[in-house]
Amino acid sequence: MTTFKEIRGTAIQSVSSDPTNPEIGQIWYNNTIGVLKGYRSLGGVWASGGNYPTALFEIGGAGTQTAGLAFAGRTGPGGQTNATNEYDGSAWAAGGNLGTARYLLGGAGTQTAGLGFGGYRGAPTSNDTNLTEEYDGSTWSPGGNMTTARFALGGAGTQTAGLAFGGGLNPGNSDATEEYDGTSWGPGGNLSTARPNLTGAGTQTAGLAFGGNVGPTSQSATEEYNGSTWTAGGSLNTARRQLGGAGTQTAAIAFGGNAPPATGATEKYDGTSWTTTTSMGTARYVLGGCGTQTAALGFGGATPSNTAATEEFTDPTFAVQKITTS
Repeated sequence: MTTFKEIRGTAIQSVSSDPTNPEIGQIWYNNTIGVLKGYRSLGGVWASGGNYPTALFEIGGAGTQTAGLAFAGRTGPGGQTNATNEYDGSAWAAGGNLGTARYLLGGAGTQTAGLGFGGYRGAPTSNDTNLTEEYDGSTWSPGGNMTTARFALGGAGTQTAGLAFGGGLNPGNSDATEEYDGTSWGPGGNLSTARPNLTGAGTQTAGLAFGGNVGPTSQSATEEYNGSTWTAGGSLNTARRQLGGAGTQTAAIAFGGNAPPATGATEKYDGTSWTTTTSMGTARYVLGGCGTQTAALGFGGATPSNTAATEEFTDPTFAVQKITTS
């Protein structure tokens, strides 16, 4: 039988207290409490971050976990906002307001080069919109209008190479894709399935669209974009709409959404298939999201009540754990 010492090159130490800086894979026996312990990866874990300033849902998002950008959204019927907030990895702070208050808009880019497009404007001018705005880290300015006004659409890419796809029309659903060059939008290849309330990840030439709904039915469909054409990818394990997403075409993350009911289910995509990982602490839908597969940020949403909760996903997360034989 192979021993731990033969595998690791060291014997299991008996110590009176846990080491302050253990190495990954290290095992020791704490003789004070009589417990065998080890330091290992817990996989992906969600943890609470700083609360959003206002309990909002249907928010736009962009950026990273330590430099996040959240904009627009609403508090309820007629309660749309043009507010922008920036996240530094622990707390939110106010940024410059959007020119047009709206919700259910698409987002892309970074905290200092963000892009917000489409969406829905509530009373007194209730309608879907084709407006685009660009953020420089302090101020929003008008960009080129989308060809098709729509809301609840997916977004990906950057401020100068953005991607917009799917969404809701007034009336109907859209399968249209548009590409942004920093000045104007042009047509791209259509999605295979027209649907609103989907989300996206990746870039203009390597995009990913997943989730959404067709009528009352939540979708598990994933589609991959190569800069001109969408093709089928692996299906989500949990069909849902109004979800959060982030990452790249080959390393994406999906979280939250409405199955129904509200879910905190989290899945990771490797370019072929989705794998379930640790769920969010607060199940919610119509939330904002940004970041990467290994460092994602989810904020706001509905439970169905509005929430200001922010959560941070980290993978891998390491911790000291008791070792048992069961």
